[in-house]
This record gives sequence, structure tokens and C-alpha cells, in this order.
Amino acid sequence: MTSPLYPPKPRPGDRVAVLSPAAGLPEIFPRPFDLGLRRLTEEFGLLPVEYPTTRRMGCTPQERAADLHAAFADPTVRAVVASIGGDDQITVLPHLDADLIRANPKPFFGYSDNTNLLAYLRELGIVGFHGGSVMVQLGRPGALHPVTADSLRAALFTPGPYELTEPVEFNDIERDWQDPAGLDTPPGMQPAPGWTWHRPDRVVEGPSWGGNLEILGWLMMADRAVAAPETYRGGVLFLETSEELPSADEVFRTLRNMGERGLLAQFPALLMGRAKAWSFGAPNGPEQREAYRTAQREAVLRVLAVYAPDTMAVFDVDLGHTDPQVVIPYGGTVRVDGPARRITVTY
Repeated sequence: MTSPLYPPKPRPGDRVAVLSPAAGLPEIFPRPFDLGLRRLTEEFGLLPVEYPTTRRMGCTPQERAADLHAAFADPTVRAVVASIGGDDQITVLPHLDADLIRANPKPFFGYSDNTNLLAYLRELGIVGFHGGSVMVQLGRPGALHPVTADSLRAALFTPGPYELTEPVEFNDIERDWQDPAGLDTPPGMQPAPGWTWHRPDRVVEGPSWGGNLEILGWLMMADRAVAAPETYRGGVLFLETSEELPSADEVFRTLRNMGERGLLAQFPALLMGRAKAWSFGAPNGPEQREAYRTAQREAVLRVLAVYAPDTMAVFDVDLGHTDPQVVIPYGGTVRVDGPARRITVTY
């Protein structure tokens, strides 16, 4: 694989596109969206630009693709940031103009359903950024978490290596966006167990691939934005699960199928995101949440034992649906130093 292309970074004062390529949820929940836009301007110094589908639910895949094309083609727009995720961005991919996007590379920020577009950009040789949505991270109640803010700022503006640190606190309980007071105070946090290392006997450095596990399963079923297994040889796999709380059995089966495809064995290192274990549909208590995370970790280890027994793994990295969230360069360089217990990404 050729060296990945890091698109030029924006500078304070630049225009950035804010799009909804997954779902137009800003139409339904304008308050966290507007809060995120205000912070993008006031705390990061960027000028958000909205498009026809940004605040509109039910837009067709063709309409969302057209907004992506407009944003990438506009020379005055220096980055693209997703409002939030969704569940059908996979239907947008066939309508994208690969030549247009390849000719106008820009940093794209998003996660969850935006794994679709991140994987697509990686296949074009363009580094994207897994994390940093407007409504969730920028629209966090009370204030941005300092860990999130520092990582996002570095990913936006500063090229070069950035060392991830183990957070001392985390949260996975959401606020009700319909509650007028829901955005006024920061969420309650709980002590964060440190990273858990498995086979930390080597140093692995390579381009990353992965994202949301459920979305990767859909991409593989549709045979989109997933290259031949050997394409990923020597890279770093990173995975996380969503607020839909897939069971340990589902996680096991998806990873097993990736193993059968020959994917897992290509990655000598895996970063596994801290599992979100609470949702409005499953408001689990502390013991239930801990049991859920433990079961997921054990499921991942069972799969690795069969399909990638020599792979080094790090669990409970805050790279997904929990708070705080660190940004991972998608297709960019990640270094996992087992003996030193250090993780460094290149923004």
C-alpha cells in the first residue's frame, strides 16, 4: 500500500463544512447541534458552513452525496465534520465521486455510522479522523471534556505524533436531549480503570483500519470499502461498539467472521474501545455495565486465541461511544508500544 495522504489541516479562521451524511438529527435535536457549532467557532476558531441536508431528516443518499461533493470541491472549505452518526450511510457510498474526492482531499471527522465514509476514504488513500462529532463531543453538556478537547484540537490543527493517555474518569450514560436543562451541567463521571494489555511483548507501528464493529460487519456483507485482507498486513486494528449494545455473542460472531475472511491475522495489534454499556433502551446499573464490558472483552480474547493468537491487544481505550473520546487517524500511523505501555497516533 502506498503511503497514506494526510490532507492539509485547517487553521483558526477557516471555513469547515458541517454535514449530516448519516442522519439529519440536527432537525430533531437542534440544541446540542447549535451548542456544538458555537463551540466550534468560539473554542476552535473555525467557521462552520451548513449544507441543504445538514438539518433535514429523510434526505436521499443522492442528496447527502451531493453535499459531500460540494464540500470537498469547495476550495474555501478546509475540513468536513459530521453532525452525528446514523444507520444508513452505507447507501451513500455508491453515489460518491471517487475522482472528485481524491482530487480534493480534506480532513473528515466522524465516527459510528461515519465508519462507512472513513473506510471509503482510506481506500482512496486519504487519512480520515475517527471521532469528534458536532452533536455529541462538541455538544457535550456543560463543557467539552478536557481529554476530548485536547485530542480534537491536535487532530484538527497539529500534524505529527500525539501520545494517548489513560483517562482517570469516564462516562457512558447519556442525557435526554429533549430535556431543556439537559445541556446545562457536565455529566457525572466515574473512575476509569486503566488500559488492559494482552501480549504486550512488542512494538507495532502501522496504518490503522477499523472503527465501529457493527458498521464493519455491514460493509463486509455489502462488500464495500473493505479491501483484500493482505492489504492490511502489519497495520493496527481499532474497534468499538455502539449504543445499541451488541451482545458478547454478536461481537464474537462478527470477529469470528472477520477471522474466517483472513482479516484478523493481518493485524499484529488491536485497540479495543471501552464498551458503552448503557442506553435509553437498556439503562443498566453499575454491576450490569461492568458485566457487559467483561463479557465483551472475553469474547474478543476468545476470537483472538483462534484467529490471531500472537496479536497484541489493548482494551478500554476511549476511542468510541464513551466519554471522553480520543481521535484516531483512520489510515494514519498508530504506534502501540507494548513494553512501554504507550500508544501514539500521528495526526
